[in-house]
Amino acid sequence: MTLLTQTLIEEIKEAPEAVQREVLDFLEFLKAKSNRTEGREDLAPLADSAWSADWSSRNEDEAWRDL
Repeated sequence: MTLLTQTLIEEIKEAPEAVQREVLDFLEFLKAKSNRTEGREDLAPLADSAWSADWSSRNEDEAWRDL
């Protein structure tokens, strides 16, 4: 167990129950947020390289002109 983990556990143990609930909620939020965004950044360069020829076409430019 790392020093950080030990410190967190000790701080949580000493905190009132209401604070412990908030910490748990926040931790679950951060984990869910991380799971939602995981891998998305890696796909953007792949999409750029795979579709760049299509995105740079005259037909594509015309289709998006009014938006």
